[in-house]
Amino acid sequence: MLPEKSLAWGRSRNCIREIAEYGAARKAAIGADKVFDYSLGNPSVPAPPQVEEAIRELLAGEDSTALHGYTPAPGLPSLREAVAEDLRARFGAPVSADGVYVCCGAAAGLVICCRGLLLPGEEALTFAPYFGEYRVFVEGAGCTLNVVPPAADLRPDLAALERSIGEKTKLLIVNTPNNPSGVVLSAEVLTRIGEILRAAERRFGHPIYLVSDEPYRELVYDGTLPPSVLRFYDDAILCYSFSKSLSLPGERIGYLAVSDRMAEKQDVFDALAGAARAVGYINAPSLMQRVVERCLALTSDLSIYRENRDLLYGSLRALGFDCVYPDGAFYLFMKSPEPDAKAFSERAKQFELLLVPSDDFGLGGYVRLAYCVSPDMIRRSLPAFRALAETYGL
Repeated sequence: MLPEKSLAWGRSRNCIREIAEYGAARKAAIGADKVFDYSLGNPSVPAPPQVEEAIRELLAGEDSTALHGYTPAPGLPSLREAVAEDLRARFGAPVSADGVYVCCGAAAGLVICCRGLLLPGEEALTFAPYFGEYRVFVEGAGCTLNVVPPAADLRPDLAALERSIGEKTKLLIVNTPNNPSGVVLSAEVLTRIGEILRAAERRFGHPIYLVSDEPYRELVYDGTLPPSVLRFYDDAILCYSFSKSLSLPGERIGYLAVSDRMAEKQDVFDALAGAARAVGYINAPSLMQRVVERCLALTSDLSIYRENRDLLYGSLRALGFDCVYPDGAFYLFMKSPEPDAKAFSERAKQFELLLVPSDDFGLGGYVRLAYCVSPDMIRRSLPAFRALAETYGL
């Protein structure tokens, strides 16, 4: 006998990667220039040159045994201090080095939070649309993920959040900027979420933790950084990854940051450290810890994503498609002209357009387009979108 859930997760295909694999096969068959692949959120701009410079300098100047050896389980003390200082300086976030845990990307951070905070039988909440792996992370901890439906504009429905919180609610996961919609949570929304959670904590007599998943934090288009959840709610934890800001998705490096204002901060941090130990997420890659410490204040050239956003959003709207205007990230959430988003996605394949249906994001009737692609591909794909629109009489 094997665990049924593990079998189900292993055998069920991730829709995004399934479409990406289909795209790879089509590119091999007919040529990459004839396929318009909007499936995978893989950064399309290189890492800053300082990243490669840091790697070369470290390889040339550091003792190999020390460079590639174990670090303390929560990460290099100097990196933890640098992260805390950065969060305080840029966001006014109440964070100290002893609340920072360096981990293998934001996904590892979320797994650690689910395993470290949730007891079997408790529940977590998240807003739709949401990154589909949240369900696996929560259910992997023996708990239930309940999804709060969005408002009509796909922003959080805060009245629905109030109705959804119950005695077993222990965790709320938010994602800002959001994958797949690009929505950024404002200070006003975060203030209200904090008020709702504090009232629920008093009502039920136990903490309800707010976990903010922020791998797209630097990808915003209004010239300002999103406000930090740590300023608006005491029982809050930040999950961050350098995958998108430094274009390092394959290096699996990020961190957790626990609010200094959390009443049981040390116990929570110890529980997170224990959960990391239980799932083997200790000692994040030591070379990359040193690299990101040197590059903490940098980002890749993210301006191309803004240009792509403007080009794709404006062009699709002109063709008659209804799209959510993205404030951040590099995804466009487009309403399907028919109720069945999977059917729409299949029809799009007839024009070599690879779009991800929204069902796996907890919401039907939309498709996600990852516009972390070349501007040339977007321009070349527009006749295909025009032909697709015509089949629906747009």
